[in-house]
Amino acid sequence: MKFSIKKGNPEKQRSSCIVVGVFEPGELTPPAGAMNKAAKGYIDNILGRGDFDGKAGSTLVLHNVPGTQCERLLLVGLGKETKLDDKIYRDVIRGAFQGLSKTGAEDAMLFLTDIPVENRNAAWKISQTVILAQENGYRFNRLKTKIDETGSRLRKLVLAASSLDHESVAAQESALQQAFAISEGIDLAKDLGNLAPNICTPAYLAKQAVTIAKNHKLKVTVLEQRDMEKLGMGALLAVAQGSRQPAKLISLEYWGGAKKEKPVVLVGKGITFDTGGISLKPAAEMDEMKYDMCGAASVLGTIAAIAQMRLAINVVGIIPTTENMPGGNATKPGDVVTSMSGQTIEILNTDAEGRLILCDALAYAQRYEPQVVIDIATLTGACVIALGHVASGLLSNDDELAEELLLASRQASDPAWRLPLWDDYQEQLKSNFADMANIGGRAAGTITAACFLSRFTGKYRWAHLDIAGTAWKSGKEKGATGRPVPLLTQFLITRTKEGNRHP
Repeated sequence: MKFSIKKGNPEKQRSSCIVVGVFEPGELTPPAGAMNKAAKGYIDNILGRGDFDGKAGSTLVLHNVPGTQCERLLLVGLGKETKLDDKIYRDVIRGAFQGLSKTGAEDAMLFLTDIPVENRNAAWKISQTVILAQENGYRFNRLKTKIDETGSRLRKLVLAASSLDHESVAAQESALQQAFAISEGIDLAKDLGNLAPNICTPAYLAKQAVTIAKNHKLKVTVLEQRDMEKLGMGALLAVAQGSRQPAKLISLEYWGGAKKEKPVVLVGKGITFDTGGISLKPAAEMDEMKYDMCGAASVLGTIAAIAQMRLAINVVGIIPTTENMPGGNATKPGDVVTSMSGQTIEILNTDAEGRLILCDALAYAQRYEPQVVIDIATLTGACVIALGHVASGLLSNDDELAEELLLASRQASDPAWRLPLWDDYQEQLKSNFADMANIGGRAAGTITAACFLSRFTGKYRWAHLDIAGTAWKSGKEKGATGRPVPLLTQFLITRTKEGNRHP
């Protein structure tokens, strides 16, 4: 889809569809009022008949509205004017695109970004509109022989400028370009997550990283098994033992900032399929374990997005990737392995494999002398129990970093919630036979998983995002969400604007 920003009066625009808002119970916004005036009260007559009440997200298509230049006029309900917050605005925009999808319109002009939303500026509204437009048009048809053609025909979207001065329009244009890059990164993360696991293997993820590197002139390194053996990555390789697919450790480096500026390191869990290993998962919904590489997908999507934006920041993505399979050579409960850090781990449950590949990747991250390290992982079912499918779990050894990420989550409307990382929980990881166990029991499972990871992050500022409940949807709408690409990109954008606080 092509996006642009334009100044103009709605009644004078030649378009397949003009989109305007109406508050409940029928109060017209200024653009809707301008259309109504040009149409000599036509919209008022429609509202007076009770055909449209303005409830948030509701829509009504009007054809051949007199006195206007457009083919269609789409009325979008905004709800009550006093209650227009983030969620309602996003519901309104979703409703608008769902309404457009039901028409034959190939282009449209939206007059919705000038609607006041509490504590939000035009740039935020533009960003959300672009991202939600892409979300509405996203289809994963790569593996189908017959493509569903019932989706939206919309190919061009014009956003009405909410201010006429040059500086404001320039800021809105910048927001549009950044939002488009973010939406492209989200789509990449979705595509990788939605691919079948026999296609999206560790080698495939490595090829995707190489492609991104070529497209944006980045540096990429792919470590093979022999390389990881030399580095002593016994935890990562233990998970890979049961699979015939070779494990990889991918490093993708974006150097857009100053040469001496230390990088932000993003570490993404890349289990391309998780059977649970010898601690085999139940058969029900095991197909969804192809999404266990969504952390890796979010890292690739984020780096592709910031490279497209040309952000002035240094970022390194590290992706440990393998399958977790119950082969004849698979790791067994009770095995003890030695991680790259030299610490030994008793594997009590082979289905707690994500933390095993991450711990070696976190140790590997030290070589970049990072400002901060953030790992992203579909790590624990306990996080789904705690936070459902709304917020990602956030744990950190640094309060300031945690606050930065929480602020980014709010700005991006990609929610996260911080959980405690107290030393009291470390007691659950005690082992009689190794430095630590890889699980700490059912209680506080998300926290003890992060406690495990924290033992490999003592030399830098670190945060952990558990996206087990937010990386994909189940049921009728089954598919990857692309989260937390919006959160991560906003975090990096903010750090670029505010400067490097911890060089």
